[in-house]
Amino acid sequence: MSTKRVNFRLPEELVTHADIAAEVAHKNRTEVLIEALRNYLEEVESKESFKEAVVELYLADEIAFEELAEVIGRQDAEAVRASRDVLDRGEELADKLADY
Repeated sequence: MSTKRVNFRLPEELVTHADIAAEVAHKNRTEVLIEALRNYLEEVESKESFKEAVVELYLADEIAFEELAEVIGRQDAEAVRASRDVLDRGEELADKLADY
């Protein structure tokens, strides 16, 4: 797995708690924060409302197909993309018919 350096600010209290948790678990702060973020994302991503919001971002062209697939799974993402293509073709056809 590749990594990327990210710099951000945390409230001092969270840093203290993360350092204590790291010491107790015999890990470093980064490992504790990665684990906490993974747990949070797993919980959030399991909610249907989150998945629906991600689909909406894709349909609004705010995220790419690969990002959609990573969050909701490739099979579901393919279904969303196919539906989008059908809707897009339907709109194009409606526009052509309106011109007549």
